[in-house]
Amino acid sequence: MTTAAPAAPAAPKAVKPIRRIANAAGRTTIAKVGHVDQHWFIVDATDKTLGRLASAVAVRLMGKHKPIYTPNVDTGDFIIVLNTAKIKVSGRKLDQREYDYYTYYPGGHGKATMRQLLERKPNTVFELAVRRMLPKNKLGEQMLKKLKCYKDDKHPHAAQRAEKLEL
Repeated sequence: MTTAAPAAPAAPKAVKPIRRIANAAGRTTIAKVGHVDQHWFIVDATDKTLGRLASAVAVRLMGKHKPIYTPNVDTGDFIIVLNTAKIKVSGRKLDQREYDYYTYYPGGHGKATMRQLLERKPNTVFELAVRRMLPKNKLGEQMLKKLKCYKDDKHPHAAQRAEKLEL
């Protein structure tokens, strides 16, 4: 019986260095449904321009102002808009801009100018402006439900202790 000599240990392989970016640069926080803090804010629309205010409110509803913003999660806040009847528009938009509606009766298609709509339903003008700036899917509908519009200073959301927001 012959005994085999023990094999010599293999030479260690050269380890390729791992290239890393800065410590905090590679970390991304992804928001999860139900784990986002949503606050209530009050905005006064008196003498504000419709488009500029609607754009700022849409950003807040989507949550794009937060560092934790995630496109597929509703990270936005609740917004209460007061005095929508006192909103301003520039140029001749009051008479030239038309809104279509349909009553679901035969021949029930109609049009109303912005001036007519502001007299009858001032909240609708602002809600339509914001709705068209939100995503066109179920998430956008969910975001729009967080928008509360009122034509004057009174609102039923005192229990939420909303903070005043200047936009």
